[in-house]
Amino acid sequence: MHTCADERSAEAERAEAEQGELCDDGSMTPAQHSPHTAGAAQSGTLLIRNVRPWGGGARDILIEDGRIASLTPVGEGSARVSVPEIDGRGLLAVPGLVNAHAHVDKSWWGLPWESFGGEPGTDGRIRHERAERDRLGIPGADITRTVLERMVASGTTAIRSHVDVDLGLGQRGIETVREAAAGFGGALEVQIVAFPQDGVLRRPGVMSLLRDAVQAGTESIGGLDPATIDRDPVGQIDGIMEIAGEFSAGVDVHLHDPADLGVFQIELMCERVERHGLQGLVNIAHGFAVAQVDAARRRDLLARMGELGMSMTTVAPPRLGAQQLPMRELEKAGVRLGLGTDGIRDLWSPYGTGDVMGIAWQFARAGGWVRDEDLTQVVRLASSDGAWAVGRDDHDLVVGGRGDVVLVDAENPMDLLVRGPQRELVVGAGRILHQRDGR
Repeated sequence: MHTCADERSAEAERAEAEQGELCDDGSMTPAQHSPHTAGAAQSGTLLIRNVRPWGGGARDILIEDGRIASLTPVGEGSARVSVPEIDGRGLLAVPGLVNAHAHVDKSWWGLPWESFGGEPGTDGRIRHERAERDRLGIPGADITRTVLERMVASGTTAIRSHVDVDLGLGQRGIETVREAAAGFGGALEVQIVAFPQDGVLRRPGVMSLLRDAVQAGTESIGGLDPATIDRDPVGQIDGIMEIAGEFSAGVDVHLHDPADLGVFQIELMCERVERHGLQGLVNIAHGFAVAQVDAARRRDLLARMGELGMSMTTVAPPRLGAQQLPMRELEKAGVRLGLGTDGIRDLWSPYGTGDVMGIAWQFARAGGWVRDEDLTQVVRLASSDGAWAVGRDDHDLVVGGRGDVVLVDAENPMDLLVRGPQRELVVGAGRILHQRDGR
C-alpha cells in the first residue's frame, strides 16, 4: 500500500507527519500530542481510495477531522491534492474492531517467556498474580503499550479494559493504562473499568478505592463473582450499584458463577438497575449462567435485561463443553453483546494474541454459526455492533461515523471471519495506526 498523491501542500505534509512514523514491524508510532489533549482524538484527514465497505461496491472514503465525510464511487469525488491519500487496491473495508472485554494492564507481553505457575482456580490465579506481578513490573506503561500496539495491528481501534484496583496497587494500574493510551493521541480509544480482581467486601478498603476511581473520571466500576468471591452477593452488588448510581457511572461485573447461582445474581442486578436509574449502564461479563438455565427462564431473564438496557460481553471460552451465549436470543431480547480478548499472555494464562477477530472466529465456530447472515453478524459484533462498549452509536462506515477503518485482503466479511487474514491497514480517527509491510 502506498501514498499516491503526487502534489503536497505544506498543510498536507504537516497532516501526513502527524500520522506518525512507520516502525519495522509495520505499526505506526503515535503522533506527537499535547499532554493537555491526550484524551481527545487529534484531527485526522485522509482519503482512502478504492475499497469495498462490507464487501459492497468500490468506494473512496474521505475522512475529515476524524470523521467520515463521504463515501463515493471510485473516481467520482473531487480531487483533493491537499489531502494525504492511500490506495486501497480494492481491499475489503470494515469498521475498526472493538475489544469489549480486555485486561491490558496484566500482560507480560514483550518480556522473556514466563512459564505458567501457581495453583488453578480463580483464587489460586489471584494469589499467583499478586505474588509475581511486581517482579515483572506489572502494571507497566511500556508493557501496556506493547499490548495496545499488538491489538491495533490486528485492527482494534477501541477498547474497554478492566484495570486492577486493589490494596496493593491503589489507582496505579489506571494511571499506567491512561499513560500508555495517551501515546496514541486519541486515535485509539481506551475506556477503563476499575476492576476489583481480589474481591470487594473481603478486602476492606477496596470499595473506597472504587469510589475514588469513579470520582477521578474512570468510566465504569467493576465487580467479581459476588457470591463465590465475597460470599455476599447482596452486599457487593448493593455497594457497587450505589456508587454507580451516585456518579452515573457504568457497571461491568465479571460473573463466572454457573446456572441458578449466576442467574440469581443477575436478577439482583436487574432490581438495582431499576432502583438506581442505571438503565443502559450495566454489563455482565462472561455470564455463562445465561446459557445454562432452561429456555423459559432464559427467555424471561433476557427480556428483563433488554427492558433495562443491560448488555453482555463474552470471550467465547473454547473449553470442551462450554456453552456460548445465544447470539440470536440476546438480539431478539434487545440485550447488546460484545466480544473481547480477556487477558493475553499474563500470569493467568500464556494464551492470547490480542486479535478480537480470533475471538469472533472462536465464538462463531463454537456456536455452530455457518450461514452468511450469521457470520456477518459475528463480524459486526466485533466491530460496529460492539461499539456500545465504548459509548458509541455511530461506529460504522457511514457518513458522520468515526474515521476508524480496517482494510483486509478478503472477499467479504464471511471470508474475513473464517480465514483471518492479516490486517493491511488500520486507521483510527483518520490517522494511520498500522500499515503492513509499509506498503
